[in-house]
Amino acid sequence: MLKPKLFTTLKNYSGGTFFSDLIAGLIVGIVALPLAIAFGIASGVSPEKGLITAIVAGFLISVFGGSRVQIGGPTGAFVVIVYGIVQKYGVDGLTVATLIAGVLLVIMGLARLGTVIKFIPHPVTVGFTSGIAVIIFSSQAKDLFGLSIPKLPADFIEKWAAILEHIPSFNLYSFLIALITIVIIAYWPRVSRKIPGSLIALIFCSAWVQFFHWPLETIGTRFGDLPHTLPLPHFPDLSFSMIRKMIQPAFAIAFLGGIESLLSAVVADGMIGGRHRSNMELVAQGIANIASGVFGGIPATGAIARTATNIKNGGKTPVAGIIHSWTLLLILLFLGRWAKGIPLACLAGILVVVSYHMSEWRSFLSLLKGPKSDVVVLAVTFLLTVLIDLTVAIEIGMVLSAFLFMHRMASVTKFHMIDTEVEEEQIDRKESAAKIKIPAGVEVYEINGPFFFGVSHDFEETLRVISKKPKVQILRLRHVPVMDATGLHALKQFHERCQKRDVRVVLSGIHSQPLKVLKASGLYDAIGHENVVTNIQHALQRANEVIRA
Repeated sequence: MLKPKLFTTLKNYSGGTFFSDLIAGLIVGIVALPLAIAFGIASGVSPEKGLITAIVAGFLISVFGGSRVQIGGPTGAFVVIVYGIVQKYGVDGLTVATLIAGVLLVIMGLARLGTVIKFIPHPVTVGFTSGIAVIIFSSQAKDLFGLSIPKLPADFIEKWAAILEHIPSFNLYSFLIALITIVIIAYWPRVSRKIPGSLIALIFCSAWVQFFHWPLETIGTRFGDLPHTLPLPHFPDLSFSMIRKMIQPAFAIAFLGGIESLLSAVVADGMIGGRHRSNMELVAQGIANIASGVFGGIPATGAIARTATNIKNGGKTPVAGIIHSWTLLLILLFLGRWAKGIPLACLAGILVVVSYHMSEWRSFLSLLKGPKSDVVVLAVTFLLTVLIDLTVAIEIGMVLSAFLFMHRMASVTKFHMIDTEVEEEQIDRKESAAKIKIPAGVEVYEINGPFFFGVSHDFEETLRVISKKPKVQILRLRHVPVMDATGLHALKQFHERCQKRDVRVVLSGIHSQPLKVLKASGLYDAIGHENVVTNIQHALQRANEVIRA
C-alpha cells in the first residue's frame, strides 16, 4: 500500500505519544550528529554535507516512509560508493548520481519491487557489507594514526601502499585520541544507555585537545568553519553525457539504498512487532535522495543503529524521526561553529567502531563453514568490493549466485524410466500405494523437480539414449511445479519426434503452471486434451485405448 505511515499514526495521536517521540527524537538527533559528520568526511566531502543529508533526507524519510520508526540519513554503506564517485567525477557527479538514484528508488517503489529486494542472497549481502567495513577502516587509517599523506588514493592497494610509506609520520597524539574514543564508545553503555558513547567521546576528546593544545588536525583546520544555514536548492549539470556517466553508480546507490532501508525496516518490525510498507519505504527513500541531492547532500537510507536507538528510547511514530531532523537543524544553525574543534582522530575512532559492527565477522565465519557455492559467492563479492568496486561486486555476486542456484536446481531435478510397475496415486498417503503393471508397448518416464532451461538438455539426452519405439510414451509430471520456455521447447521437440515415429504422448498429473504454459503455447492442443490426464491410472487407461485402437 502506497500510504505513508505518518498519516496512519496521526489518526489516534495523543500527548503521551508525542512526549515519547519528543524524547526519542532528541536523543537520536544527538546520536546522529557525530555519525553524520563522520560519514560526510569519510565519503570525501565536507562535514556539513553529512549534516545536510541527515536533516533533509531524515525529515522526508520520516514524513513519507512506510515504517513507523525508521530513521534515515547517511550511513557507512554509502561511504565506498560516494568516495569513489567524488574522486572520479567530483561533487557535481555525486549530486547527479544521487538524483538519478532517487528517481530509480521512486520507480522501484511504484513498480512494487519492495518485496523483490529481499531475495538477494545472504552471502552477497555479507560479502559486500564486510568489504565495505574493511574499506571504511582503511580510509580512516590516515587520521587514526595521524599520518601526513597529502591525498589518500581511492584504490585499496594503492591506499595501503601510501599508508605504509608514510608510517614514519605517525602521530602518537592522534592515535591516543582515536584509542580513547574507541574505549569510551565500548564501555560507556555500562554507565548509561540513554546518552550515546560517541557523543561523550566527541565532547571529551574535543575539550582535551583544546585544553592541552595537542597538535592534531581538526574539522576547522582541514575544512574551515561549518555554515550556519541550510544551502539554497541547486541543480547540477544534467547534460546527457553526465547522466550517461552516472547511470551505473546511481544504480549501485539505489540498489544498496533499497537493501539497507528495507533491512532496517525489517529489523524495526521485529523490535516493535509491526509491519512496514516496503514499497512506500522505497518511494520515500527516492524522494529523500532527490531532495538531498538538490540541497547538496549525499545519498541517504534507513540507518539500522539509529532506528534501533529510536525504538529503545521510546519512539512510537514517524514524528520521532521528524524531531531528530529538527534537532540536527538547530545544532547546525546555533552550534555549528563549535564543531570546528572536533579532532579528526576522534571521528576516525567513531568510524573504526562503525566498521567493526558493519563487518558481520560472525556471519562471515559462519558462511565459510557452509556449502562451497556460498563460500565462493561470499569470497568473490568480498574481494571484488575491497579490490575493485562495490558496483562490480554486487553485479558479479548476483550473477554468480544465480548460476550456482541454477546448478543446484538442475542437480535436484531427476529423470528416470519406470520399467514394469508404477505406483498408484492416492489421496490418502497414510495407506500403502498399490502397484500397477505397465502394459506392453507403453513406456513411463517420471520427472522430479522444476523443468527449466538448466535441465532441458539432460531431459533430451535421457530420452534419446534410453527410448525405444513404444506405441505410447507417458510423461509423469506430478512432481514438476514449474516449467519455463526452454523446458517447453524441449517438450515440443520430444512431441515432434514422437509424432514422426508414430508414438502417442500422454501427460500425467500436470500442475497448473505447466498446464497454463502448454495452453498458451498451443502444445496442449497439439498433444490433444484427451492425452493430458490427472493421474497415472487415467494415463494407463488412455494408453490401453491407444494400443487397442
